[in-house]
Amino acid sequence: MSSASVLTVSRKEEITSGFLQLVDQHFDDLMHGRVDHRYSANDFAKLLFIHSRHLTNTVKQTTGKSPCDFMEERFLNEAQKMLRETTLSIADIGMKLGWNDPSNFTRFFKNMSGLTPLQYRRNKNLK
Repeated sequence: MSSASVLTVSRKEEITSGFLQLVDQHFDDLMHGRVDHRYSANDFAKLLFIHSRHLTNTVKQTTGKSPCDFMEERFLNEAQKMLRETTLSIADIGMKLGWNDPSNFTRFFKNMSGLTPLQYRRNKNLK
């Protein structure tokens, strides 16, 4: 194999890819009850053996989004899916997604979507 045919991945791309893989794994662990808390950017950075500021700066440079943006979008999308497709209580959905206090989950959901989880569920059921 010639050196020209070897794909070169930059360290920034490697960090971003590793972060996104860890997000997927963490989310899967949450959904299957293998962990009961949400990881922060600092937790992901430790798993990647880098400083949290370096993770944040790198992910933002390569994607235009912060690690928190990725996590928040992922949690919102999954919460919306569960509100549409399950009969789990709002508190149970929040707990499954790592919120110990249903009011904090409701506050997060409303800040992200403009609706409370109950309003979202009712609106989606009408369509």
